[in-house]
Amino acid sequence: LFYLSNIGGIIALKATGLRTGDPRLKECMDTLKVTLKNTSDGVMLDRDLFKKCVQSNIVLLTQAFRKKFVIPDFQSFSSHIDELYESAKNLTEGQVADYIPQLAKFSPDLWAVSLCTVDGQRHTVGDTKVPFCLQSCVKPLKYAIAVHDHGTEYVHRFIGKEPSGLRFNKLFLDEDDKPHNPMVNAGAIVCTSLIKQGASNAEKFDYVMNFLNKMAGNEYVGFSNATFQSERESGDRNFAIGYYLKEKKVRILCSIEVTCESASVMAATLANGGFCPITGERVLSPEAVRDTLSLMHSCGMYDFSGQFAFHVGLPAKSGVAGGILLVVPNVMGIMCWSPPLDKLGNSVRGIQFCTDLVSLFNFHNYDNLRHFAKKHDPRREGGDQRVKSVINLLFAAYTGDVSALRRFALSSMDMEQRDYDSRTALHVAAAEGHAEVVRFLLEACKVNPVPRDRWDNTPMEEALHFGHHDVVTILQDYQNKYNPQEAPKKKVKETTENNLDGLL
Repeated sequence: LFYLSNIGGIIALKATGLRTGDPRLKECMDTLKVTLKNTSDGVMLDRDLFKKCVQSNIVLLTQAFRKKFVIPDFQSFSSHIDELYESAKNLTEGQVADYIPQLAKFSPDLWAVSLCTVDGQRHTVGDTKVPFCLQSCVKPLKYAIAVHDHGTEYVHRFIGKEPSGLRFNKLFLDEDDKPHNPMVNAGAIVCTSLIKQGASNAEKFDYVMNFLNKMAGNEYVGFSNATFQSERESGDRNFAIGYYLKEKKVRILCSIEVTCESASVMAATLANGGFCPITGERVLSPEAVRDTLSLMHSCGMYDFSGQFAFHVGLPAKSGVAGGILLVVPNVMGIMCWSPPLDKLGNSVRGIQFCTDLVSLFNFHNYDNLRHFAKKHDPRREGGDQRVKSVINLLFAAYTGDVSALRRFALSSMDMEQRDYDSRTALHVAAAEGHAEVVRFLLEACKVNPVPRDRWDNTPMEEALHFGHHDVVTILQDYQNKYNPQEAPKKKVKETTENNLDGLL
């Protein structure tokens, strides 16, 4: 932390994913700026001055530099995101929405991706500071506000929970004369009417804007009057839906401007259970977040919702301006924005990015089922989890529990990981005389037969020391076939794919 007081320290801070403009670091950065201005060389601080600067944010800074955030290696993760961005950038399919004249003015070349983790780590690439309208991406946010204010039971007296199977702007209600869900136009109109009931339109608008500002950590949230006027002139169907709902004695709407960066914080607030990651303020109730994510998962991507749920497996909401608001629960929020849309109204580049993201990382809702870990996991696997992993592994070797070891191997655990004395499971099994465990580790898991602990002992020496001659024989036979200097070290991933017969 001491090096935070010079340029290298600021670069190191950014490498963790934190921004110097993070609201949580404001006091620290303000104090640092004033202190540096008053020091003789203006670059370095002594220990006491530095302590004075960082003491207000010491916990957050310590977490950052000790890699305790949800994405520990944020630079590596960010480089993968940049690669996915560049890959999707090459797509030229799709058409910019033109039924709202103001949207037709956007260049088809615009393409941006911003993300914010639940710890407030930020990464952006592309045209992320260009304002655009949320359009239908605002629907889950309005629904969340309505549930936050009134609770799920009340809101769903007026709105259903099922995918409609119809276009988002259809003049059609379910068998109970309710809109099918809050993600179609009819449901969104009803949601708006439930917010600040009895208040004027101006009061409703200010109330929603205040909520969205909090969700975005007070980053950019505005209003495009030009788009509003353009929509009003071309919104005959929405007016018709409003009158139809009025006739059915149901209720009535909104339109807001963001940047990719501010919208990613909104998505991260949903990912973080209703707490804004960069301010720490609770904005939405847990109930509101849970129900919003559930409906985004089943109904958020127009007529592509089922396909998206199957292939990507994450809650998302798209809009005709080209945005896709994506939530990785307990990890991060992402906003993708590119105006060209496919025939179902979803951003072509955005869909490709989301699909590629889940192909690379195990973010799909069902990727983390037991024994399914063939993708990268950028989340925290360090610290306590690593300690727990090695303890479980070595305890199974100590007790001779081959069944547990088989489960660990099938779930892609590193079967060669070491404890603080550099002892492996093979060391422990050899010392305890568990011949079956030794054979399993060597033959099924292909572990190195001659690892050395901190005292330079090998498993063979352990077996000899404790008089386990059957284990010595197994190790000698195996070493005759195996030369660790020539044979490449086998990874557990290869083991699970190529040696399933041995593991099972």
